[in-house]
Amino acid sequence: MKYLKSYRKKFSIFLSVCFTVMSLSYIWAVTSVPGKIVLLEGQESAYDFRSPLIVSIKADKEGILKVNNGELKSQGNYLSLSNPVLFKSLKNGSVHLKMQIFGLLPLKTVRVDVVPHKNIVACGNTIGVKLRIKGIMVIGMSDVETEEGKRMLPARAGGFKTGDLLVEANNANLTCIEDLISEVDKSKGSSIKIKYKRGNECYETQVTPVKAVDDKKYHLGLWVRDSTAGIGTLTFYDPENRFFGALGHGITDIDTGVLIPVESGEILESNILAVKKGKQGSPGELKGVFVEDRNKLGTIWRNSDFGIYGILNADAVERIAYRTYPVALHNQVKEGPASILANIDGKSVEEYSVDIQRVSRQNVNNSKGMIIKITDKRLLDATGGIVQGMSGSPIIQGGNIVGAVTHVLVNDPTRGYGIFIEWMVKNAAEQNEKAFAKAG
Repeated sequence: MKYLKSYRKKFSIFLSVCFTVMSLSYIWAVTSVPGKIVLLEGQESAYDFRSPLIVSIKADKEGILKVNNGELKSQGNYLSLSNPVLFKSLKNGSVHLKMQIFGLLPLKTVRVDVVPHKNIVACGNTIGVKLRIKGIMVIGMSDVETEEGKRMLPARAGGFKTGDLLVEANNANLTCIEDLISEVDKSKGSSIKIKYKRGNECYETQVTPVKAVDDKKYHLGLWVRDSTAGIGTLTFYDPENRFFGALGHGITDIDTGVLIPVESGEILESNILAVKKGKQGSPGELKGVFVEDRNKLGTIWRNSDFGIYGILNADAVERIAYRTYPVALHNQVKEGPASILANIDGKSVEEYSVDIQRVSRQNVNNSKGMIIKITDKRLLDATGGIVQGMSGSPIIQGGNIVGAVTHVLVNDPTRGYGIFIEWMVKNAAEQNEKAFAKAG
């Protein structure tokens, strides 16, 4: 009897250990298997998931991908994650891989995009950026002193918050601040119906303007903005179609931190007048002006978390630095020496040495996919490191364009973040496809 109890206890412990190991293996597999993989056409890439699990992989399309040198079938392939998994792309396209543990327990669905080998022009030119906001952005509120000596805040009564986008007033589109002022003036103190967006949701509210004692005009107590402008760096353009990407991060409103939705926008040539050197705790800055007397360089179609995108004018190509590089995928980026292309004197684009200190495979679709450190004495002497206005500077490694500078580390201006170029190129392609589809 004692032997039987001891056996049962050992067996229970064994089952508990097995369950724990399997649970941890499952969690590890879920976190280590990426949700998206991008491969160049004809490329082989090994992924080491370091898991003891056996999974089945079912593809929604055949003929795009091989796994471990075997054709990937729609009915499923079994393989062990304890050994590196070799993916080989066969042709352009996208395929979804449904992974299940032992063919039963869902693990993850992975999207694999196979893209052609592509060369793009790495730029590094500083540019002026002008954006017209899609609507009117609320950046603040203040009370209004009336003729009766009262202090009122109609905007708060209307339920507005900073970051809201006003799009209509009394069913009239609001495209600029003057449109809103006109509707408020016409109201003569009557209630105005305002339609606005907060995030992805639309709302309507009624708000009643009040007459101010100082200028005898009606006011809502809103501080608003309908456009913004600044200096940045052009990252690349595609010589086949002139599609461009710049900055590597989105343009947010300086007062609200909200990503600015674009109604229209343009990029222009800029002249750098001075450089404010960066130091610990205080980011530096390229101080420049727009060259207004020359044709714009291009049109902005989108402002996203991963940069601004659009199309260059045909005559702008001759005014931009021309250095063609193959696009590298994120799994080709290595820690070690690299360089960036930047224009800090307003005259020419120069190449400066940097060191890629960390590469994050989990942040492929993120503007902070890598950490770089400026090592070039010329750049350190001139700017102190990465400064505002250098966002978008192309990162070159091994003869490929691998990314773009996005942010500086405030406590160490010699270091900053970079985005993988594959993600910028993919965002540019997707946005331009949408723009052409809408135009058609």
